[in-house]
Amino acid sequence: MGLVVAAATPAGADLRISDLDVFLNDHELTVNVSLLGAVPSAFQEGIESGIPAHIRYTIELWQYNRYWRDVRLLARTVERQLAYNVVTKEYKVTSLQGETRAPHVTRDQRDAQRVLSELRSLKLTPAGTMNPTDIIYVRVHAEAALNGENSFVTRMAGTAEQAVRQSDYRTMLRVQ
Repeated sequence: MGLVVAAATPAGADLRISDLDVFLNDHELTVNVSLLGAVPSAFQEGIESGIPAHIRYTIELWQYNRYWRDVRLLARTVERQLAYNVVTKEYKVTSLQGETRAPHVTRDQRDAQRVLSELRSLKLTPAGTMNPTDIIYVRVHAEAALNGENSFVTRMAGTAEQAVRQSDYRTMLRVQ
């Protein structure tokens, strides 16, 4: 039984978090995230037959503690969907959760993938609510799945992938 599970591992995960930037903009802590391989080649046949692809970002703000467990201060989830209309041959990127934006409709697959995979200027929290001497970091968990189904079975079948990345440690005080 263990041999079957070992042989069933996926060929290679294409999903990677390429850029994770944490900024203090306009007195708010903001995050930028970019994914590479948001729509892997294994998804193409499903998308072109009308099955939507989902991307879910879970962004967590953590406080580092030297002698104890780190504390999660907040978590935000942003979910987007990429759907292909077979009749009109258009891609539509829709925000499902965590942000309000108009749907993006295009005929260019690369443009649709770019909009799906870039999360820009996500405001986490006002800087005034945080202790300036705390050491903080951001952890991003990204999931890509056909039809929004991300489980062990779908990851083994190649129709779902996930990636995790953590930012550098930061403080709210300026260090020179």
